[in-house]
Amino acid sequence: MKPVADLDGILRQVEKPGRYTGSELNSVVKDWDSVRVRVALGYPDVYEVGMSNLGMMILYDILNQQPDVLCERVYAPWLDMEEQLRQHDVPLSSLESRRALNEFDIVGISLPYELNYSNVLTMLDLAGIPLFAARRGADDPLVIAGGSGAYNPEPMAGFFDLFVIGEGEEVLLELVRAYADWQESRGAGSETGDAALSGWAMAGAKAEFLRKAVRIPGIYVPSLYRTEYRADGLLQAVTPAVEGVPERVIKRIVLTLPPLPPRPVVPYIQVVHDRAMVEIQRGCTQGCRFCQAGIIYRPLRERPLEEILEAADSALAATGHEEIALVSLSSSDHTQIEEIVGALAEQYGLKGISISLPSLRVDSFSVGLAQMVQTTRKTGLTFAPEAGSQRLRDSINKKVTEDDLLRTAEAAFSAGWDRIKLYFMVGLPTETDEDVEAIVDLVRKVRDIGRAHRGGRAQVAVSVATFVPKPHTPFQWEALVDDDILRRRLQNLRKGLRIKGVRFSWHEPRTTLLEAALSRGDRRVGEVILRAWQGGARFDAWGEAFQGETWEKAWRDAGLSPDFYARRQRGRDETLPWDHIDVGVRKAFLWKEWECCRTGDVTADCRTGCVACGLNVALPVSGGNTPCP
Repeated sequence: MKPVADLDGILRQVEKPGRYTGSELNSVVKDWDSVRVRVALGYPDVYEVGMSNLGMMILYDILNQQPDVLCERVYAPWLDMEEQLRQHDVPLSSLESRRALNEFDIVGISLPYELNYSNVLTMLDLAGIPLFAARRGADDPLVIAGGSGAYNPEPMAGFFDLFVIGEGEEVLLELVRAYADWQESRGAGSETGDAALSGWAMAGAKAEFLRKAVRIPGIYVPSLYRTEYRADGLLQAVTPAVEGVPERVIKRIVLTLPPLPPRPVVPYIQVVHDRAMVEIQRGCTQGCRFCQAGIIYRPLRERPLEEILEAADSALAATGHEEIALVSLSSSDHTQIEEIVGALAEQYGLKGISISLPSLRVDSFSVGLAQMVQTTRKTGLTFAPEAGSQRLRDSINKKVTEDDLLRTAEAAFSAGWDRIKLYFMVGLPTETDEDVEAIVDLVRKVRDIGRAHRGGRAQVAVSVATFVPKPHTPFQWEALVDDDILRRRLQNLRKGLRIKGVRFSWHEPRTTLLEAALSRGDRRVGEVILRAWQGGARFDAWGEAFQGETWEKAWRDAGLSPDFYARRQRGRDETLPWDHIDVGVRKAFLWKEWECCRTGDVTADCRTGCVACGLNVALPVSGGNTPCP
């Protein structure tokens, strides 16, 4: 087939045509007929959000480095673009070649956030790809998923042929190679079946490939597993449906961080993170009990200083960006962070290039670091105390004190910053009204320090999110906070933070129940997602698009309740929908951490000594291997 020809006329009818034009600087366009495998990487949100995702850019670069592989990008079209595509019967296409997605061999979609799930169905449907994996034939693309949402794949299990569990830099290449070899070995148009598959059976040629793919470590094929439920509705088990399928799928870990893209794609329109991004480390050793990323991205791996500086040089030269973001879960924890910032400040400080540290720990931000960063254009500082009281911070294992935060504020404001942003959560396990009131007291103290150094220019931005219990964390057994309690505490914060020099924002509570239910759902929840999408659900993370009543009806029509998945305290021995996904951290360790939350015991940072979480890997370092971390 030829590239989509009717797109240009459609673009005149939509709000932001730059989302769909392609042809950006550094995008890669290959000859369609000269490669073995054609891959489309999709992100189920608008272009501005997806283009800010470094992980997708890394995979795009790795795949396009292969001479016999072609990789292109696609993002979820906004509501106006979806309407135009349907009205003109034009399929969703890639940015680079404008080929319809159903022409690609593999369509890989990242699952970064549960409230993107309905957009996945929109993308598949607009592309002319059957929504259910069981209904796809030999001529349809292999549809795969990855990202943090894949660590509980069950709610979306019916829509994907397979999931990549863990870090994709190595396993995606293995999968692409295996698919290319299988295509060539089977010849054109052969169809095979597998009578052993039942329930979620995959009729047709792909059943053969899926039986091969499941042998690749880190690949989960839902059609090769069966789910069983108890009479009371609880999940009994997720088990292999055929022989030779692993009982547990172990996540893939990239022990040595791969090189960063030397020529990142430059967007034509302003995106969420419009800057050169350099991943300086992956993983985190702090062990915050609410944090899913801190568990699923273990172990910690630091990128060497020389490699970071080289990546920054390449990215700035190839893009023209005026800001470098040092990206990680906790940037100031890098053992060479001051050397990194110092070298970048010396190189770029006089050229108008700013350095941003988007993820900082209160207790590791130093006066010296503040003084180095102040030599560049200031972009703001963000810290996450998470809780107002020391009791609650100990309970969630957030190892910072009030003194840490006040010293940090002193360092920042005295070094010339006018604005600090603070992140907190409400609805945390063991939280009381007094813990929430402590947020107000803490913010007031930070504001007063700012006023002492910067006068009326000092600003403290306070952002509050609702805690959502996530899989593979010590709080995976927790119930979501009750709506009445949540709204009362947010109202108290709104009143208490009416302070001159303080700006308060909060996460809209009405989407919290849906996020919690989808994040901890089982395979039955797929029907709810389908019904909601059929009813018009799109862009559920966007306040102007969220349709609460549509989701409520979908839950009712499917005979399920979001409260069953979100607001029910789960028992230690209950089978969880993600128990067959092995992230390397033992369930017994997570339960022990849950108990420590109740007692207020703090678990040490992994850097100071192994906490026996169960992860057992050897990381390559100069001179040999060293165990995690």
